[in-house]
Amino acid sequence: RGAAKRRGAGRAVPVSEARKLPVSPGVLKGLAPARDLALPRPAKPLTSTVGSRWVTGGLVAKTTGRVFLTVGGADFVCSASTIRSANKDVVVTAGHCVKDGAGEWAANWTFVPGYGTAGEQPYGQYTARRMFVAGPWSRNGDDDYDVGMVALATSRGRHVADVVGTQEISFNAARGGQAFGFGYPADPPYDGSHLVYCAGRLKNDPHGQTKDQGLGCDMTAGSSGGPWMTAFDPATGKGTIMSLSSFKYVDDQRTMYGPYLGEAAKALYSTAQRA
Repeated sequence: RGAAKRRGAGRAVPVSEARKLPVSPGVLKGLAPARDLALPRPAKPLTSTVGSRWVTGGLVAKTTGRVFLTVGGADFVCSASTIRSANKDVVVTAGHCVKDGAGEWAANWTFVPGYGTAGEQPYGQYTARRMFVAGPWSRNGDDDYDVGMVALATSRGRHVADVVGTQEISFNAARGGQAFGFGYPADPPYDGSHLVYCAGRLKNDPHGQTKDQGLGCDMTAGSSGGPWMTAFDPATGKGTIMSLSSFKYVDDQRTMYGPYLGEAAKALYSTAQRA
């Protein structure tokens, strides 16, 4: 019998600022206002398995955001990041932050980049216009494919990429190595109002239940979908996304697991950036 897993999507109170606009979901056939912090820059790379507030600003503080969504009549929160795309509209997040496995699609999906203390929205909010998950996730909630991509509508006539910038994303990357994970954990001891990070070396799933990699991190629900980056520069906040926060095992709350972004994720990206 395999070890039990726990997802990281946090239940939220109703979000009045989430504009209720219709979304147009899609599955790939065959694959089925925050203040800018002027704090000292780190002198050398940071490492932390305990989730710590990211206070050094940079690009990551703008490209990472909080997501508000509704599934089954209940409101939830997740995390996501903008990525470079041809249409300047794509964000990457966890598949379960877009569609409940074989269940229903999320509604009222709203991305708030750079979300800050007391709910500040310095760069506005962006609603989903197209949503995508890989077939294996949509059909049976396969954890190896827990990745979703969302093409956002413009806000006040501007694409999200033109407002906050984007991070790079890579597919079929080498396994292991150092990574930084970011997100907006909402369950105690966190409250969802701060961008939090963890950093450390990646490891394979010791339970052998998935092809995912693990990152030492105690972030809680709400951090799902938050980006994991390699080649991350703390001084600039730039990196390359190669995974995202997906789940934890119930008996190990200090390790977060994220899917390996392979060919299915690459095809998902290709479709989303043409949407």
